[in-house]
Amino acid sequence: MMMISKYKTTLISCYYLLVSMFDSIPGYEGIAAGGGGAYLPPPIPSVLTPVPEHASSSPEWHNNIPSISEGRAHQAFEEYVSSKCCYSSAPVREGVITNMESFGTYRYRLETFTESRSTEWSQEPYTGQHVDASIQHPPGPWEMAAQPPSYFTDHMETIRVPYTSSVKKCNPCSGMGKNSCSSCTGTGSKVCSECNGSRQRPDNESCDKCDYRGQEECSSCSGSGFHKCDTCDGKGQLLVFISLKVKWNTEKDDYTAQDSSGLRPEKLGKVSGKELFKDAQIMVYPVMGFPDVSVAQASERLIRDHQVKYTKDSRIIQQRQTIELITITRVNYTWKEKSYVYYVYGNELKVNADDYPATCCCSVM
Repeated sequence: MMMISKYKTTLISCYYLLVSMFDSIPGYEGIAAGGGGAYLPPPIPSVLTPVPEHASSSPEWHNNIPSISEGRAHQAFEEYVSSKCCYSSAPVREGVITNMESFGTYRYRLETFTESRSTEWSQEPYTGQHVDASIQHPPGPWEMAAQPPSYFTDHMETIRVPYTSSVKKCNPCSGMGKNSCSSCTGTGSKVCSECNGSRQRPDNESCDKCDYRGQEECSSCSGSGFHKCDTCDGKGQLLVFISLKVKWNTEKDDYTAQDSSGLRPEKLGKVSGKELFKDAQIMVYPVMGFPDVSVAQASERLIRDHQVKYTKDSRIIQQRQTIELITITRVNYTWKEKSYVYYVYGNELKVNADDYPATCCCSVM
């Protein structure tokens, strides 16, 4: 119980040290005790956000599914097998394609480019930097200019908030610029490792390592009894100020429509498709009149979700939505009088062959 009480007392002491170290800055009172880091909601815009524009004319949705030749399917299969160290090439050389069927699925993607801001107390050793606290009222977190990167490029920038910088005594060293050496408790010496303080070696000879004193110089602090304070770099003072962290981030959600090819949907995550539609605005409007109703529904749902989710603690700068047609070719083939299947999909002509019939470890065939 005594140890718990002592621990609580130490925590309370540290808290009050922080309170005394960090000033109460108008508009930033929430981080006055040294906390901070939480994202701050943007102010309500004085000008209404532009209403998303409908396309002047609805795009003509072409849903023709392109197909690939048997030769190209075989070449993709061959490249796939050759990349597998433990796959025999026999099914590729000897297998016979019996049927090819083309499928297509749509992927809708919504990207929302946001800006979020948070504040926290920062400090650095004081070496004569400009001090400007209390000269005038500091600008609010969302009043400071910050140049965003190119749209949909993640980036973070740290800005020192004007009129919040002040000089404080360094608490860890009480303004001394140095702290007692923990190895020797500030004495500069330790019990001699040779004679263990007895002044005599084990052979009963006088110990010359410690000059017959029983004590030797502390190697950690070179006998000074102190270490330079790391917090203030030995200066004894700190410049404390509020830092504004501005984060630009691209939030992304995808929806892939179901298809009847039999290929597992998660396989499509790493391939691209033919772009059928692209729209970028401050706020986009749900896709209208798309042949696959589930894609239009996903567009409406994701846009609504992004508006709710990313306007609480951030500001939406730009949105972008795209629809891709991802082609899938299911190839049936026979090898040694048994039937197998593989898939060729995406612009990259990626191959999936879960039932490949000739896999082994380090086989030479």
